[in-house]
Amino acid sequence: MAEMLPSLMVPVSSWLRSTPHRYWLEHQGLRLLDFSKASRLEGGFGPLDGQGRLTPDAAPDTTLTARATHVYAIAAMRGLPGCMPLAEHGVRSLLGPLRDAEHGGWFAGLTDGRPAASQTRKQNYLHAFVALAASSASVAGVPGAEILLELATSIWETHFWSEEEGVFRESFAEDWSDEEDYRGANSNMHSVEACMALADVTGDPVWRYRALRVVECFIHMLARDAAYGVREHYDRSWTYHPDYHRDQPTDDLRPYGMTPGHFVEWSHLLLKLEAALLREDGAAPEWLLTDSTALFESGMAAGWDRNGKGGLLYTVDNDLVPVVENRPHWCQAEALTAAAALLKRTGHARYEAWYRTIWDYIDLHMIDRRDGGWIQELDANNRPSEVVYPGKADVYHAWQSTLTPLLPLSPSFATAVRELF
Repeated sequence: MAEMLPSLMVPVSSWLRSTPHRYWLEHQGLRLLDFSKASRLEGGFGPLDGQGRLTPDAAPDTTLTARATHVYAIAAMRGLPGCMPLAEHGVRSLLGPLRDAEHGGWFAGLTDGRPAASQTRKQNYLHAFVALAASSASVAGVPGAEILLELATSIWETHFWSEEEGVFRESFAEDWSDEEDYRGANSNMHSVEACMALADVTGDPVWRYRALRVVECFIHMLARDAAYGVREHYDRSWTYHPDYHRDQPTDDLRPYGMTPGHFVEWSHLLLKLEAALLREDGAAPEWLLTDSTALFESGMAAGWDRNGKGGLLYTVDNDLVPVVENRPHWCQAEALTAAAALLKRTGHARYEAWYRTIWDYIDLHMIDRRDGGWIQELDANNRPSEVVYPGKADVYHAWQSTLTPLLPLSPSFATAVRELF
């Protein structure tokens, strides 16, 4: 590895300083990249089944395409063969059939070569990933990425950003009418990641300050007032809806209750934002570290090993009673990323212990050494399950968890890789 160690706070005995562990992370990342290459199809990227084959009904999915573009653009900058053509395919797809050439923005996906009625609504969640993909592809020098970046930032800024509220709006009809009466923590969380990347790539600090405003709203105001439980579902008047999707507890984006995996995901995003502000401005709010630490503690207390089987479960209700006890892979990935970030930031041994514990769980239960990739979901007894997440559609969360321990907290992924290679 050529990367510099991320922080002098990391103890000499840490896995983060261990050459064998860093090689192990590299190996796991390469396995994930190779496994996911099969997700390419005409018009974008689609979902894989448990054996790494495109599902029978696979069709271009915009979120999967944007995530794959982001991942393979960064991998290409690291000199990994086969990755640049996939990033190029992603950019072409996002500039082509997945994009609404009439109204602007991006459809959710395609069915038989065109968006179905259910795929035409413009969602902030996927637009955040398009912006992230465009930023990473731009840094990697992917042809067309600069055009994609300009289109993505313009749409995102014009239609989704609410300057008055300091958050991103959720969704609109195809023609940008009919704004949804919803303010969601999930899409705004991913918007924070994209905003930090855009600030690094464009050099415009306004994106970084927007990330801070989103964090102030959802975490420093709302979550802090709820003992650092991240409440997900609000309407446009900021009324909390605790029963939202009570009848859909296994929804993959807006499940009923609270998601401990999001507590810990917000935790490491706050530390990355703190590092970015310190790097660029020389100052950052002290509460970013305080809130990050509290989010990690509340998330692990709410979701980890609730039945003695290890792992971070999917959802709890507002009283922290488990609702869906299945263990999604992304929850484990975000938990270990948060543990690594807190270890870099503080040097505290408890985060080293968590980092090792979470990786041990992933290694023994989720890394699929027979069929490849990671098992995307386990049930409460650590058996493969597809209740929430069928197949092995996602490379983004797992792959980033193998890369983030090797990088500093700031700048964002693509910019950090460019600076280190």
